[in-house]
Amino acid sequence: MTTNSYYGQEGHGPYELIDIGTLELEEGGLISNCQLAVVTHGTLNNEKNNAILVTTWYSGTSKIMEDVYIGSGRALDPDKYFIVVVNQIGGGLSTSPHNSDGALFPKVRIGDDVRAQHKLLTQIFGITSLVLVVGGSMGAQQTYEWAVRYPDMVQRAAPIAGTAKNTEHDFTYTETLVEAIITDPKFYNGAYVDSTEVAAGLKRHAKLWTVMGWSTEFFRQNRHVALGFESMQAFVDEFMTGYFAPMDPNNLICMAWKWQRGDVSRHTGGDLTAALGRITAKTYVMPISHDMFFPPTDCKVEQQLVPNSKLKIINSIDGHLALFGTDPDCQAQIDTMLKELLAI
Repeated sequence: MTTNSYYGQEGHGPYELIDIGTLELEEGGLISNCQLAVVTHGTLNNEKNNAILVTTWYSGTSKIMEDVYIGSGRALDPDKYFIVVVNQIGGGLSTSPHNSDGALFPKVRIGDDVRAQHKLLTQIFGITSLVLVVGGSMGAQQTYEWAVRYPDMVQRAAPIAGTAKNTEHDFTYTETLVEAIITDPKFYNGAYVDSTEVAAGLKRHAKLWTVMGWSTEFFRQNRHVALGFESMQAFVDEFMTGYFAPMDPNNLICMAWKWQRGDVSRHTGGDLTAALGRITAKTYVMPISHDMFFPPTDCKVEQQLVPNSKLKIINSIDGHLALFGTDPDCQAQIDTMLKELLAI
């Protein structure tokens, strides 16, 4: 266990830590007293049928979901819905390497997150039906897992900028993200005392995210200037490195391992068609036009296997990291699409 002030109520709250008890893991082992960091918006009605689940992405927490996607008059409107945002295991706020076993933290899969969320919703809140499950990137992986694993519980699904089965491209690229960290001599096989000791590895990690997280068109059109940075170097140093530098390396590696192995076809012996065929939710598959991690072509292949689904492409040259809320038009498109989905 290490101390890291980045993960806490001051920067990411308010949230509640809810102990769901022992979570047995798909890779073997367990997490005793698994704590989920949970934020709710709105009121659960008497029938308990107005709940929406929002999942989180790599490095992101419930705070960015709250700031960018939730609000009165938005699709995710707390005046209409009871919105539950659950921080993924390993993300830093819920049970994670830095606040438990460090480098000895067990391997966690997307399915473990979803089973933990299911336990939370059904046993703690008494919710047995979800109006919508929505999430971006790794949150999309969780959304697909929900729709395949618990089809009778999910009325609508909106995987944004993510796939049901991770691609070999993303698996390989994520390896480079991990290698950027673990090749730092001060990583000490995950036994560092303070995450700031791994500053060089985290800086390389941030640069790799810069290259793939933003599209080539983002660079060509000098979008960094519109975001308030005089040079690309300032953007890398202040925005990207500034974002990743305070994070815990073991947390990032935990999430990366999980991301690499996201695959709903594990439920059907590797048959993706059969797995996605289980989905009964009204589904909008929502890739971002210039996303270099999860391009629309990859998402379309999966969407065509999902019954009652539509492909809704979000146009943004910001690419994958438009999820951060850097492009107001992107946010407006997502809102419009989700409102449309919620109306059917």
